[in-house]
Amino acid sequence: MATKKHNLSQFDSPLPSAAEMRFGIVVAEWNREVTEALLEGAVRTLRAAGCPDLNIQIKYVPGTFELALGAQFFAEYTDVDAVIALGCVIQGDTRHFDFICQGVTQGITQLQIQWNMPIAFGVLTVNDMQQALDRCGGRLHDALPIYGQVADRHGSRFPRPRTRPAEHQLTTLVQILKGAFHRLPFLRRFRRCVAVISCVRVS
Repeated sequence: MATKKHNLSQFDSPLPSAAEMRFGIVVAEWNREVTEALLEGAVRTLRAAGCPDLNIQIKYVPGTFELALGAQFFAEYTDVDAVIALGCVIQGDTRHFDFICQGVTQGITQLQIQWNMPIAFGVLTVNDMQQALDRCGGRLHDALPIYGQVADRHGSRFPRPRTRPAEHQLTTLVQILKGAFHRLPFLRRFRRCVAVISCVRVS
């Protein structure tokens, strides 16, 4: 999305109420000066939409590449309505930039489809640090609130069920049982039962 002539800090229409919604925010620690500014803007936007602080969970991951794993945590172990993924990738002299951008984009796209959960893609992909700073509270101001807007609007239009789909619940149960049986030697003979359970298909 080109933002050269469009300041995204200005809302085109009122935000939906987020008073009853829950949000997860996963933040990359790499380029923290930038990602902390993005986090501040996202939280401020959610608060402006009525979301209480208790309904905003924040988790950190080492870098942008790990954002998909952090978002999956929210999808699998919490009941948030939407997730905001915040990171910053700066172009360097090698193709590392391309691989990181491609990996996090594909990972978050797959998560949205797999878990039926909106994820706001708040990853800045810039040529240098100055471009990043301009977009997180500097000259342009564009990116600070937009990711909170995306999560709020998308989460309100596509509400996520509070209970996970039955097939995901079954998968989680199987994983828990497998882990318990692996750690308790005297229960290992029941692994065959777990294998049978894992073959069950929810109609």
